Amino acid sequence: MQCFLIQPIHQDGIDILRSAGLDVRVASSSDMAVVSAEIGDASAVITRNAGLDRAAMDAARGLKVVGIHGTGYDRVDVRHADAIGLPIVNTPGANVQSVAEHAIAQILGVAKRVRDGDAAVREGRFAYRYVGDFVEINGKTLGIVGFGRIGRRVAEIAKLGFGMTVLVHSPSVPREHIIAAGFEPTDTLDALLDRVDVLSLHQRLTPDTHHQFDRERLGRLRQGAILVNTARGALVDADALIEAVETGHLLGAAMDVFDPEPLPADHPYTRCPGIVLSPHTGGATREALSRTAVEIASQVVDVLDGRKPAHLVNEALWDRRR
Repeated sequence: MQCFLIQPIHQDGIDILRSAGLDVRVASSSDMAVVSAEIGDASAVITRNAGLDRAAMDAARGLKVVGIHGTGYDRVDVRHADAIGLPIVNTPGANVQSVAEHAIAQILGVAKRVRDGDAAVREGRFAYRYVGDFVEINGKTLGIVGFGRIGRRVAEIAKLGFGMTVLVHSPSVPREHIIAAGFEPTDTLDALLDRVDVLSLHQRLTPDTHHQFDRERLGRLRQGAILVNTARGALVDADALIEAVETGHLLGAAMDVFDPEPLPADHPYTRCPGIVLSPHTGGATREALSRTAVEIASQVVDVLDGRKPAHLVNEALWDRRR
C-alpha cells in the first residue's frame, strides 16, 4: 500500500506510515492537476492546506482514506468523499497551542510595532521611539470570533496573561459553555464588533462567512482597533482591510492566512505596511508539526487497518466506507 503526500509532513509521521508497511510518495507539486496525475495507486493521501478535489479522488480508484494535516477541510471536496464512501480524518487539536501563541504574537507585533521598530533601528532611525504609535493591550477588550479549541486558548492566554476582557461570538457554541469558561458571549457579531479593541478570527470558511469582514463590519470596530487572522484568508475582504488600515481607522492588522495561498508577490497586501504578514506559520512550530504528523499518520493507519479513527470529519459514512 502507498500513502501519497500532497505536501511534506514531519519525519515522525512518515516513520509511523513506514512502520505500518506503507510506501510513502510525495507529490512534485500541490497543484490539483499534478496531484490527479500522480496520485495513482495510493491507498491513502495526506494533504495540508492544498486540499483535495473531486478529480484527484476519482483518479485514485484504490483510495481508502484522506488525511488532513490540520483542522480545516474547506479545500477538500467532502461532499464527493461522502458520495463515494471515502473517510476523511483531521487533527483538530494538534496545533492549538502553536496557533494560539501565533495569534497572541500577532496582536503584540501590531500593538508594539515590532516590525517597524526593527526596520527603524536597521535604518538608523532611532528617534522612531518618540514618534511610533505604541499601545498596551493590558485591560483592553478582545473579541474572539469562533470559540473552537484555538479561539478558546487565545481567550485564555489573553485573559490570564494580559488581563484582557474577552467577548465571544460563536453561534455553534452554547452561551452557557462560553460563560462557564469565564468569558462573555455576544448574541450577534455586530454587538461584539462595537465593543472590542482587538479582534481575533477563528472561524471556519463557509459560504456564509466568506468576506464576512467587509467594509461595513470593519467600520464597526473602534477607532484604533487591531485585527488578527489565523483562520482563513477569505474571511476578510482584502480591499476593505487595506482601506481600514490606510485610513487609520485600524491601528493595524496581521494576516497569517490568505486567499489565495501562496499569496502572490504583487498582492495589494504586500504594499500595505500597516498589515503584518506571515506565510501561514501559525501551526508550523517544530512541536506542532511533529504532533500533527504523528496524529494524522496514526489515524490513516487506523483506517487502513479497519479501526475507527479518533477524528472523522464525515463520521456518518464509517459503516458504509469503501
